Amino acid sequence: MPALDGLVAPDWALALEPVADRALGLLAELRAEADAGAPFLPEEGLVLRAFATPLADVRVLVLGQDPYPTPGHPIGLSFAVERHVRPLPRSLANIHRELRDDLGLSTPEHGDLSAWQAQGVLLLNRVLTVRPGAPGSHRGRGWEEITGCAVRALARRGGPLVAVLWGRDAQQAAPLLGDVPVVASAHPSPLSARAGFFGSRPFSRANALLRAQGDAGVDWSLPA
Repeated sequence: MPALDGLVAPDWALALEPVADRALGLLAELRAEADAGAPFLPEEGLVLRAFATPLADVRVLVLGQDPYPTPGHPIGLSFAVERHVRPLPRSLANIHRELRDDLGLSTPEHGDLSAWQAQGVLLLNRVLTVRPGAPGSHRGRGWEEITGCAVRALARRGGPLVAVLWGRDAQQAAPLLGDVPVVASAHPSPLSARAGFFGSRPFSRANALLRAQGDAGVDWSLPA
């Protein structure tokens, strides 16, 4: 069976072994399509970037739907962009707004969320690739099998762990989480943020659920 060694953290390589052939096969399919003139986002080396965070270190799973469809935006971490990207994607600007409203934290002009990743926040999308300019275009291609395997692995590992599920696609993974506490709301997209994302207080609620499991909680502040 093909291995994911070198592409993901070692404990993720073990956890994702049942779907390793599918993941590598998908990457090969997408590479061939790109060579034929049908590119995908993010670039291939970033597709599995979320799994650089060791499974053992994950305290919060933030699950979204699929990568930003704008070239230069997706970097393999759900909702994040590189520090230099301006203007911020609207979903990310809405996340910053809710962070301020929820915890009173000042937010930077950039969209670099690596400070969260360093604390064990797994920034994962349900689908890991997209066609440029076409949101949702890679739904049903097979990524759901890979990310579903990841979610089940986290549930088996147990706490302290909280899942933050933003949007319908993410919430469809809820049955895979077992007894893991869940914070669910509408997606932060401008199309849905006012339908339940704003005011959902995901950051304080996630920390309260972590503390109930004996964890100190995440420092959600983002350095300038």
